[in-house]
Amino acid sequence: MSQQTPVARVAPRWEEWIQRWPEPADLAAASTDEVLRAWGKLGYPRRALRLKEAAVAIVSLHDGQVPATVDHLLSLPGIGDYTARAVAAFAFDAAVPVVDVNVRRVLRRHRQGVFLPGTHKSADLVAVDSLLPARDAAEFSAGVMELGATVCIARTPRCSECPVESTCEWVQLGRPAPEESELAAAKRRVQKFEGTDRQVRGKLLDVLRAAHSPVEQSLLDAVWDDDVQRSRALDSLLTDGLAEQDERGLFHLPR
Repeated sequence: MSQQTPVARVAPRWEEWIQRWPEPADLAAASTDEVLRAWGKLGYPRRALRLKEAAVAIVSLHDGQVPATVDHLLSLPGIGDYTARAVAAFAFDAAVPVVDVNVRRVLRRHRQGVFLPGTHKSADLVAVDSLLPARDAAEFSAGVMELGATVCIARTPRCSECPVESTCEWVQLGRPAPEESELAAAKRRVQKFEGTDRQVRGKLLDVLRAAHSPVEQSLLDAVWDDDVQRSRALDSLLTDGLAEQDERGLFHLPR
């Protein structure tokens, strides 16, 4: 849930899910429209479909128990490398590197003397793996994440509060400012939302989630003026399995 969504938005929704579906088998047995309604406005609703699919796979392939190894986790629908490593580390205390943007920022500054984290590189996993302690690797990983999220922050790092300031390569280099090209690249990576197909998809899904029966095309047409973009967004929802059209031409959430 917290991939591409702030934790503050995720926390209350996550708590509702855990109360409603405490075990993979509970989620696997839920209907798809129920799952999509419970997902609400977290965004990227395909994640909700993948969660349900993963729950079904856990029940059928792992006797209802979440697997503990990275390889087995990667075999589940919707589970990528970061999520597999995070689950293995934080749920099962596996000594595997977990690299998110906060960890990468600390790595770049403290070890490489670079202000901005830049893009993910496969070498980052190797670099972070070399830093993991023999014991309590998961606790170390959580600490580095927290350091990057609260102290070694993106624009104005709080170096005076940093417990490793004295050994930070970026500090020792005199806190060099990023190059203009780095700043431009960072700005390009920020995704806009207003006016995008994502926004239109969300508005269409809002109508379907709120409806207790299939809806007519006219109700969907009312949410966005651009016919071409609205049609494209609706087609993508149908293709992604987030919406269905019945034999009468009415639209509803998948069941």
